[in-house]
Amino acid sequence: MRAFFQGAGRLGAAVLDLLLPPRCLKCGAVVAAAGALCPACWEEVRFIADPVCDGCGLPLPLPGAPCPSCAVHAPPPGRARAVFLYDAASRELILRFKHADRTGHAKPFARWMARAGQALLAETDLILPVPLHRWRLWRRRYNQAALLAVELGRLSGLPVRTDLLRRRRATRPLGPLDRTQRQRLLRGVFALTRPALVAGRRVLLVDDVLTSGATTEACAALLRRAGAAEVMVLTLARVPLETEMESL
Repeated sequence: MRAFFQGAGRLGAAVLDLLLPPRCLKCGAVVAAAGALCPACWEEVRFIADPVCDGCGLPLPLPGAPCPSCAVHAPPPGRARAVFLYDAASRELILRFKHADRTGHAKPFARWMARAGQALLAETDLILPVPLHRWRLWRRRYNQAALLAVELGRLSGLPVRTDLLRRRRATRPLGPLDRTQRQRLLRGVFALTRPALVAGRRVLLVDDVLTSGATTEACAALLRRAGAAEVMVLTLARVPLETEMESL
């Protein structure tokens, strides 16, 4: 009987693919499987592969080479990893996910993140998404970081708490600001509802894009003050070094 239902499920999926074929997450072209990119879009997106900096997660020119990003900025307070670089080729993927209700993309994105952050997930005790302020959450109707965190928890079997970190006040868009201005604006923005739940635990912060790192650094500082043993960061995208240099 079990084999019968499994076969029926495969047949149903095949019929559905025939009627509504899976589409590329970026351009909409027909692809072989749901949650994939077509070959052309795959070539355009700059996926991050080894060797990477063990601290900030950006690609290195050679294994063991000094990290250009960490030479410019102080090394991040905890290890960070990302799936791909945030640039003109990947921007559409992120913006559709954040602002166009493409919430179904959370599942394939989380699978990519689980592969990119495999080493971090192996050492994680608790997954926390970077929070949105309640008014922005009301307007957008969902927190894309929370969607990614929940899917990562499902894939890894790790606990996820979407209610521990919160934004105490709304902030203006950080895009036009440099690193120092962002850090100043984010002082005191985040709060921790139940500090005891992070004490002694290795926490993985999840967000969609890592830009200057000011947001995740503010969250990480709060978690460390509450006694977190370690704070790591896993994101879908990471702003490349050349963009960081432009903001200096």
